Amino acid sequence: VPAVTAVELNPQIVELLREDYADFSGGLYDLDQVNVYIEEARGFLAGNTNRYDLIQVALIDSFAASSAGLYALNENYLYTVEALEEYLAHLTEDGYLAITRWVKLPPRDALKLFATAVEALRRSGVDDPDVRLMMIRSWQTSTLIVKNGQLTEQEIDDAIRFSEARSFDLVYYPGMAESKANRFNILPEPLLYRGAQALLSEFPDVLLENYKFNITPATDDRPYFFYFFKWRTLPEILSLRGRGGVPLLESGYLILIATLLQAVVISVLLILLPVWKTVPHGSVNRRRVVVYFGALGLAFLFLEIAFIQRFLLFLHHPVLAIAVVLSGFLLFAGFGSACAGRWMLRYAPKKIVASAVATIAVLGFVYVFALPALVFEPLIGAPTAVKLAASVVLIAALAFPMGIPFPLGVARVGERSPTLIPWAWAINGCASVISAVLATVLAIHFGFTIVVVGAILLYLLAAAAFDF
Repeated sequence: VPAVTAVELNPQIVELLREDYADFSGGLYDLDQVNVYIEEARGFLAGNTNRYDLIQVALIDSFAASSAGLYALNENYLYTVEALEEYLAHLTEDGYLAITRWVKLPPRDALKLFATAVEALRRSGVDDPDVRLMMIRSWQTSTLIVKNGQLTEQEIDDAIRFSEARSFDLVYYPGMAESKANRFNILPEPLLYRGAQALLSEFPDVLLENYKFNITPATDDRPYFFYFFKWRTLPEILSLRGRGGVPLLESGYLILIATLLQAVVISVLLILLPVWKTVPHGSVNRRRVVVYFGALGLAFLFLEIAFIQRFLLFLHHPVLAIAVVLSGFLLFAGFGSACAGRWMLRYAPKKIVASAVATIAVLGFVYVFALPALVFEPLIGAPTAVKLAASVVLIAALAFPMGIPFPLGVARVGERSPTLIPWAWAINGCASVISAVLATVLAIHFGFTIVVVGAILLYLLAAAAFDF
């Protein structure tokens, strides 16, 4: 009997299937040939060299939430180009990768997944991805099949018979004619078939650019597989809201934009503007104060949020990544702030800020462009305790200098105009609130690398504005 490896991130699911629902599931997880691992699926694969005849990624979200666009802001590393490359690398010769997604209309998930698979195959050195792909759909789900090798005529015939016996529609297989698509669960047009053909053509960018939804493949730098929104489609969607078009709005993304605008407007009108107009500024250049503390507030959260995502790919567990990164940044930035006060007695504050910012810039660039190859890949299969220790050390090195500029800025304001100290705190606090939302917007559109680069530029801007 073939061995089956089941990987589940949530231990409660395993417990339910072994205890409360053991009879209902037929004791599935207690069978001798089934090995259950409580780990994150991609991390499990990255940490071993085993190869499998079949790797299956089943549905892991609800149809209602997915259709409503609630996952648009959800970073998901299971459906990126790099993830599919990892899956393909762990297949045996002629092995299969099968991924199932919900069917949405107009098509989104299925086409984006197909585009991701094509890109992953091409990055893996496959010149003819068209002969390795197959997709089948029912009335509500679609399953993409990627073979580690060329699909045979026998396999295609078996898939055709399987689909016809169950009234499933074939979306794509090598050599498929359009007349074979859209036969059972009939749509107005065979959009999935035509989309698959366009993505396999010489000019897939034409479809990616002109399609009404964003179906560009997600990557580890931009891991937003469920982000389908395009601004130019918004007027058309709004015109359809009275005819059931609300689920097309990608409400999660629009709420994010509304939150960003709200945070900016409220910060300016209710906090910054009144203080600017009423508090005496003494001998302080208030514009430089705004730039300095605003840039620090934006930059600190930019780096925090970006490196939560970077370390998520290393630790492979969202709770661990968030706990380690957040606590590490806060703890070691606090140490940096404590040391800054002592160093002020020996060195010029401007030089201390310049040194701290230079350290942040160098480490930031190194972490973005070299950390995966230097640390993450060599330690990917190491015990969790080792990876946690490495994470803490890496975060400490970056967080320590990040804690230095703020207290030095407060001290400088206190020397020249003590009444402006609460205002400086308000600027930093407002910028921090805005930063958390703005970082997500930038990551969605440009990637987390740009978020880190933006943070470094903001720190350099703060250093230039320190002499206020």
